[in-house]
Amino acid sequence: MNIQLFGSEAEKLLPMIEQYADLTLVEEDPEVVVCFGGDGTLLEAEMQWPNVPKVPIRNSRRGIRCIPNPPEEVLARLAVNELVRREHLKLKCSVSHAEKGRSDTVLMAINEFSVHMGRSNSSVRFKMWLDGQQYGEASDKEFIGDGFIVSTPFGSTAYFNKITRCIFWSGIGIAFMYANQHTNHLIVSETSCIEAEITRGPAILAHDNSSTYIDLQEGDRLSIVRSEKPAVLLMME
Repeated sequence: MNIQLFGSEAEKLLPMIEQYADLTLVEEDPEVVVCFGGDGTLLEAEMQWPNVPKVPIRNSRRGIRCIPNPPEEVLARLAVNELVRREHLKLKCSVSHAEKGRSDTVLMAINEFSVHMGRSNSSVRFKMWLDGQQYGEASDKEFIGDGFIVSTPFGSTAYFNKITRCIFWSGIGIAFMYANQHTNHLIVSETSCIEAEITRGPAILAHDNSSTYIDLQEGDRLSIVRSEKPAVLLMME
């Protein structure tokens, strides 16, 4: 099995891996990526090697999505192909920019997409459609607030939970940040299409723990749907 290590202290696993003839370290095209760190390390690995199976071994105080067992035990199970495959929903966000000449943007996320006001003293305004039907409690269906996030069940323990104080196990979650409506979140089917248009910016689009942000302006439109391919984790159980 061709594996690649990822994490700031991943080299600590080298002596353990060398014990197994069935585990071969490679520099490209891995069959499995072994992540050694916390949840952030796992998210970074998924961005770098999308859809390649990950073995997330915890080496951090914060890593609720990582395997807490000793690395030796996890690698021994990996070597004999006894880890359990778990598939997790990912989201795809397509951005159509209103500015002429600006290329469309496509991003993937295993946790969430976050649209936030671009200036701390100026709310973002937007409208939203769920499967083609406009959604909103205001008479003009326009949201005014700090922004919104669209989360997977996997990501609902992160930013989504900080806003809503809840998690969910299926579907797609939408949470509104200090918006002008009573409902602060809702859960829709994982087959839903969530569309939004920025009616007054500036705003920024972030995804997972990526350091890259996308600037959004008035007229920019987002379409968020389930990705065709899931994220795959190899776990102890």
